[in-house]
This record gives sequence, C-alpha cells and structure tokens, in this order.
Amino acid sequence: MGELIKNINHKTLAVWAIDCALRVLPYFEEKFPEDDRPRKAIETLKIWINTGEFKMSIIRKASLDAHAAAREVGEDSPARSAARVCGQAVAAAHVPRHAYGSAIYAQQAIFRATNSMEAVESERNWQYQRLFELERDSAEGSEAVSPFR
Repeated sequence: MGELIKNINHKTLAVWAIDCALRVLPYFEEKFPEDDRPRKAIETLKIWINTGEFKMSIIRKASLDAHAAAREVGEDSPARSAARVCGQAVAAAHVPRHAYGSAIYAQQAIFRATNSMEAVESERNWQYQRLFELERDSAEGSEAVSPFR
C-alpha cells in the first residue's frame, strides 16, 4: 500500500482518509454524541478538498481538537481510535502521508471493537481496494474523487 500512496495525488489521499474515518467514526459518536470535534475535523478536510483553500491555523486546530477528544476518552477503545482517525485525516491537508495514519487508526479502532485480526485484515483489504479505485478514478478524471461538492 505504501507504494500506491506515494503515487497518488494529495486530494485523492484526503478523500481516502475521509472514507477511512467515516467507517469508524460511529464508534466515537455513539459513545459521545455531544462531542462533534472529530466530525468537525472531517468537515474541515471536506472544505479543503472542495475549495483548495488552505489555512494552517484552521487545519491544525481541527486536528488538535480531534486528538484532544481522543485523549478525553481516556482508555484505549474503539472510540478513542476513531477520534484519532479524524485528527490524522484532517492533517492530510497539510501532509498527505497523514492519510496513511488515518488508515492505521481505523484498523486499530476495528481491532479494539472486535478483537479480531480477521476484521482488521478485512478493513485493510477494503482500504487498499478503495485507494486503488480512487486512484483509478483520479487518473480517469472522474468526479468521484471529490464527492463532497
């Protein structure tokens, strides 16, 4: 997957990071429905994808807020990992390789929810397939790469 990531454009990686986050964000939102910081991180990244407008202070705050939400969860849990996915995802606007961090934290959330390496392998396979599809669509100029318009 690392080789594939190296060759994919920045915004496509950001879309992938969002896709990874949305698969596990319910772990956080079900336990902490009043805390919208991880969801706001995803919304901040969507704005960057759609507008291209980058303000480091906004990206940084969204990332730090999502990670603060994770810390406040306390114990290692699917909810904590899900919040971290969102913090890593929004950071991909600044450094594209943070998208990979969101994928790793998503796998961690799934492991913590299921205690199953088979579930983690299934998630990893989905992540690879989704990244491959996004890369293919990007190369073909498909609008699917920016589905947040």
